[in-house]
Amino acid sequence: MQKTLKELKPQAVWKHFDDICAIPHGSKNEKAIFEHLVAFAKENNLEYETDDVMNIVIRKPASKGMEKAPGVVLQGHMDMVCEKNSGIEHDFERDAVKTEIRGNDGYLYAHGTTLGADNGIGMAVALALLGDKDARHGPLEALFTVDEETGLTGAFALSGKLLRGKYLINLDSEDHDTITIGCAGGGDSKLKLKLERAAMPKGCASFEVKVSGLKGGHSGVDIHQQRANAIKLLSRMLWEASGEFDLFVIDIKGGDKHNAIPREASAKIAISAERKAELEAVVGEAESEMKSEFSAREPDMRFSVSAADAAAPFTQASTKKLLSFLYALPHGVQKMSYDIEGFVQTSTNLAAVKVEGDTLKTHHSTRSSVKSELEAVRHKIGAIADLAAAKIEHGNAYPGWKPDPHSKLLGVAKGTYEELFGGKPRVEAIHAGLECGIIMEKCHGMEAISIGPQIENPHSPDERVRIDTVQKIWDYVTGILERLN
Repeated sequence: MQKTLKELKPQAVWKHFDDICAIPHGSKNEKAIFEHLVAFAKENNLEYETDDVMNIVIRKPASKGMEKAPGVVLQGHMDMVCEKNSGIEHDFERDAVKTEIRGNDGYLYAHGTTLGADNGIGMAVALALLGDKDARHGPLEALFTVDEETGLTGAFALSGKLLRGKYLINLDSEDHDTITIGCAGGGDSKLKLKLERAAMPKGCASFEVKVSGLKGGHSGVDIHQQRANAIKLLSRMLWEASGEFDLFVIDIKGGDKHNAIPREASAKIAISAERKAELEAVVGEAESEMKSEFSAREPDMRFSVSAADAAAPFTQASTKKLLSFLYALPHGVQKMSYDIEGFVQTSTNLAAVKVEGDTLKTHHSTRSSVKSELEAVRHKIGAIADLAAAKIEHGNAYPGWKPDPHSKLLGVAKGTYEELFGGKPRVEAIHAGLECGIIMEKCHGMEAISIGPQIENPHSPDERVRIDTVQKIWDYVTGILERLN
């Protein structure tokens, strides 16, 4: 018989995660989870403060004998990425996440959707510590921010005056044997390309061309895997097909979240009804070629053609502009570090495309450990926009987090790991963005690390957490807190 979450260990952590899964908490939909946190603080007679954007800090006094220990802030974010597989009926605004343990592989999954272990497990660990009367620690704060996944807006809006602790333990990492001590900065860009439509040409029929079955993943954590981007594959295939016969784009869409590599994309096009067989041949050949190019990276890649409802297409000139525009836009790793072997220094993610009326819209997420390179890639995207006469809006860039290999907090964390688990942890900087850099800018002199359980395939419906590493991260956090005395 399959165990329920509340039967797993440590029970307090899994109970809190089960409660979190029952509350819809996608980005920008955090009101219910915020109210849950406020209610928790009140029920446990804990001091708390909130701000105008619904960030919340819950404070717990030091345990007896630890009053002089330095204050520690445990930090996580309330929101989760909301992605689901095609054919899965799930309303992220209303429905609970359905969790499942599949067989004996030792992992917890969700049924066809993202799990929200990123960052629900981190939240659950912090809540369990706030409620644990036996844990030994100095003055403790738990900071829960909103809207991390779509722009770090909670961290940006946070006042440094809300926090008192000297040390920050971010609980948003995804490798159980790793201490993260730095991360990339980044920024988003949004483009709008105005196009023209015309009447459907005589003798034309409408078809939908779709790319699906890709792995996707986190655009920071997984970008080095060189996984395929569905938007790039689709635009390339249609651009090449447009050289074989006339085609007119009616609609195109793909991707959704700025920090997720697009897994699916589709386009509605119009072609001469007599060219259907040629279209199917071109699509079949593209699937064969691209499967060969990505081989083991994308074993479930699929291209398909189906009939679609007729609608006014873009003109031939606008179609050419649209396809050339999408084909030219950069995606993926832009530069590897010269100093750290295997470390991505700069990347960009063509995260989403959609058509609204006569306007094509794209969304890009660029990351870099080097500020000048971050801006250079964003300028490159802007230059392509200028060539196509598209409008561009660059969002505010967020700062990176510079590693400090000599911090006292890191020393305690390394020593604790070796003592508890009998080996040395990996210590690294990552290409993904974390809130630490923003928070540390607001709290001068603060030291930080980021740790977490083993979470794989975040930001996709394949997301899973290794169950035994949740006990490990619980032991690790409680061990660090006790040794900071």
